[in-house]
Amino acid sequence: MNLTRPYTTPAVLASVARTFGAQTAIEDGSIRWTFKELQDYAEHTAGALVGAGVLPGDRIGIWAPNSAHWIVIALAVHCAGACIVPINTRLKGKEAGYILRCSGVKMLFHDGNFLNLRYDELIASEKLPELQKIIALNSHEWSAFKSLCTADTLRIAQTRSLNVTGEDIADVMFTSGTTGQPKGVISNHAQNIRVFTQWSDTVGLQHDDRYLIVNPFFHTFGYKAGWLACLLTGATIIPMRVFDVPKIIRLIIDERISVLPGPPTLFQSILASPKLKFNKLSNLRLAVTGAANVPVKMIEEMRKEMGFKTIITGYGLTESTGVVSLCRPSDTPERISNSCGTPLPGVEVKVVNSAGHEVSRGSEGEIWVRGYNVMQGYFNDLEATNAAIDAEGWLHTGDIGSMDEKNYLRITDRMKDMFIVGGFNCYPAEIENLLSAHPLITQVAIVGIPDERLGEVAAAYVVLKYDSNINERELIAWSRKNMANYKVPRKIKFVSSLPMTASGKVQRFALREENLQ
Repeated sequence: MNLTRPYTTPAVLASVARTFGAQTAIEDGSIRWTFKELQDYAEHTAGALVGAGVLPGDRIGIWAPNSAHWIVIALAVHCAGACIVPINTRLKGKEAGYILRCSGVKMLFHDGNFLNLRYDELIASEKLPELQKIIALNSHEWSAFKSLCTADTLRIAQTRSLNVTGEDIADVMFTSGTTGQPKGVISNHAQNIRVFTQWSDTVGLQHDDRYLIVNPFFHTFGYKAGWLACLLTGATIIPMRVFDVPKIIRLIIDERISVLPGPPTLFQSILASPKLKFNKLSNLRLAVTGAANVPVKMIEEMRKEMGFKTIITGYGLTESTGVVSLCRPSDTPERISNSCGTPLPGVEVKVVNSAGHEVSRGSEGEIWVRGYNVMQGYFNDLEATNAAIDAEGWLHTGDIGSMDEKNYLRITDRMKDMFIVGGFNCYPAEIENLLSAHPLITQVAIVGIPDERLGEVAAAYVVLKYDSNINERELIAWSRKNMANYKVPRKIKFVSSLPMTASGKVQRFALREENLQ
């Protein structure tokens, strides 16, 4: 789609409404909205935000599963000149409270009851001085909120949407960090649109595609490579609230799904389902995957059993607006499996040694990235920003890999300590920080261990306070109440001490050599 720079989400919405106005934009249960209707709903919701006192630059939280309303709220926030703060639906009260407090969220939209969780109750005891309003979707609160849109506030919202610039902040996406606390990654409108215009062009997303978005909207994959990419191309959005393999297979068939991106675990789960053998998934055309090494066998089975014509892998991180490199549709299964493609056009990538000097092709080192995709910085954290992006604009990813003579990247170590649980990045320091809140724990170290279903899971080495007593089952139960499920340790070993370096750091490599299975 040809947009006049600077790129903004409101400009994309207006353009797609003009170009594909009568075409279906979203199908979500009984909801069937055209692109023109989506624009109207977003503008009126923006008018309600103005009526509620939202100002340009305000941060608005969205804590809900994938839905048409999630998209409307996000678009409305952008049209009102504010920015969104997506919140992981798996987080518990303390985790979400930290994000809301750190980002200074002014208004929070949440799912009234998702998986038997009341998000407003989870944060009831959190101190959130800047949070002025909490609104549950599909409730009397939501109806009352919508009534705040008047002719005057709608006019103000429409004027604001025209005044949004590419340099304005679009979102603050919180990602876990090695310091033990999540950090808010800032992206502006221009880089979001430019990165995912390139992404859409490279993977070949088309206006007649029907895109089943299983990846959660609180993640870059579901938000930017998901519904935003659909707006950029005119593809139809079919959001999915929860991961459910039988339902995914049914939707693929009943809804004639042609595009299904996701982590490798998504496709492995579908391929392992007995239901797959009784169905012809003939409409599937395009798959985009990443987040872990992709077996050649899986790619071959996706083509043979699921009918995919194009399978693409890529590499990125939240700090790079989600994308650094992508394979191409013409690449072989071996190339797709053993690399994560070449850098986006206009993005520089180099592999360096510990001294920051570029290494020879094929040699391993840390991956550095520079270009329009690099984040604006961490929200209200200049020190962390300067540690991640050097004076020359290079983002030090902390990921280890190599680059071949044809500029194809290969990731050999996602990070020194990070591990991936079913497609979710887990950082030991963050889990340790959460576990340390337990009154009986004096010290804890987390490492990732292999798991047949999820790839890796957390294992905890715990030093208890003197004369304290708690068993593995009890501590795991406590963890489930205080952190997202994918972070919960599956194995716990109680030890008298942790192996340490001379400088007082835990020797994780020594712990990884232990066998907790």
